[in-house]
Amino acid sequence: MTHKIRVGIIPAIVLAAAVVAPTAVFEQGCNTEQSPKRQLNDAEITTQVKTKLASDVRASSVANIQVNTTNGIVTLAGQVENDGVKHNAETVAASVTGVVRVNNNLQVDPASSPK
Repeated sequence: MTHKIRVGIIPAIVLAAAVVAPTAVFEQGCNTEQSPKRQLNDAEITTQVKTKLASDVRASSVANIQVNTTNGIVTLAGQVENDGVKHNAETVAASVTGVVRVNNNLQVDPASSPK
């Protein structure tokens, strides 16, 4: 009788492992501490910053500016023509509602700078 019980337990253990393993992998892939609402707000902030950059910053620079937002902190990255564009992009990003801080990692392209 115990033999039949063991045979029934093994498939149950295998089934449980098959259910738990993908859940653990999924959990590992979603390693954010942000709530869904915060993530949505960050996406909205990123969209608004990009929109404002498109209208307020030199058009040739906007294509080279990447915007990322996490917990309301906006990070600007990429290359721009000069320090004026770099500063203007930071000012524009900071003016968007919900922005807590701006990390301006923009680099001035040496080829574009006057010699």
